[in-house]
Amino acid sequence: MKKSWAAIGSIALAITMIVAGCGQQNSASVKPDSGATRTLKIANYFATDHPQNVALREKFKPMVEQESNGALQVEIYDNSQLGAEQEFYDGVRNGTIEMGIPGMIMQSSIEKLGVPEWPFLFRDYEHAKKVLNGPLGEEMLAELESKHGVHALAWSANGFRMFSSRDALQSMADFQGLRMRMPNIEHYLDLGKALGMTVTPMPISEVFTALEQKVVDGQDNPIATLRASGWYEVQSYVLESNHMFSPNLYLINSNLWNSLTGQQRSIIEKAAKASADYEWELMQKSYEADKQFLMEKGIKFITPSEDFLRQMEQAVEPLYQRYYQTYPWAEDLVKRIRAEK
Repeated sequence: MKKSWAAIGSIALAITMIVAGCGQQNSASVKPDSGATRTLKIANYFATDHPQNVALREKFKPMVEQESNGALQVEIYDNSQLGAEQEFYDGVRNGTIEMGIPGMIMQSSIEKLGVPEWPFLFRDYEHAKKVLNGPLGEEMLAELESKHGVHALAWSANGFRMFSSRDALQSMADFQGLRMRMPNIEHYLDLGKALGMTVTPMPISEVFTALEQKVVDGQDNPIATLRASGWYEVQSYVLESNHMFSPNLYLINSNLWNSLTGQQRSIIEKAAKASADYEWELMQKSYEADKQFLMEKGIKFITPSEDFLRQMEQAVEPLYQRYYQTYPWAEDLVKRIRAEK
């Protein structure tokens, strides 16, 4: 009997020690300085040398890794390595990819995020940056996290879009029947059609081949993308139309964001804003250098006359009237954006 009680006592003591040990192990595992590392994969569709990826390499990655003492590691997957825009955005939403920098691909279900890309809305970079980084930008983002499960960290700039083409675009007549590649987003397609083009939607990763094989005659993007993607090899002209401004968003999966410590969230948010600000700066400063580079590669630039610009704006005005009828908030929001100084 004594042996039985001794055995029971030994077992109880062993269990107590195991439980105590487990408790110590769990406590240690949650300490910030435990040495555990977390990798943040960040996906985008831009070429390696595009300002978006320059900013990620020079600002975001070193800031996050250094300020977290290596607890957070950043891996950059550029040039659609983790899929086209819709694919990597879905990856961020479902958590298989930690972060991404998409365009406004989410606007089909969050309509206010389509507004920044409505035609001829912003006057210049400063106007766009002030609107997006202020209360109006926050208003546009209001439903993103609750509907899509992604947390917005910062607005960055894709830039003002222009038409590149095989043949010169010097008047509205030159748009008629032009086969133009545009993103598969409704108001992009509507814009091209309003100008008289035949619009072909396709992912950005397929554009070079489509231009090279003359499946399409042209495309629209900021010239930084034209340069970084090498499309100057298969295009001859750029119309400086500035017909649309395209922003991007630094996004992180919401579940991941909520699982991070307050310090980690602060580091990531600070780095995202610094990186995005740097990218805005690079985009603004790079225009003349990009233009010079492209001219040296044989691209001819066409500056539209005031009359040509006015005709383009008039051609897309029916789109605004449709927006105002479709969305009760649209006319007021557009007025507030245009009134921003």
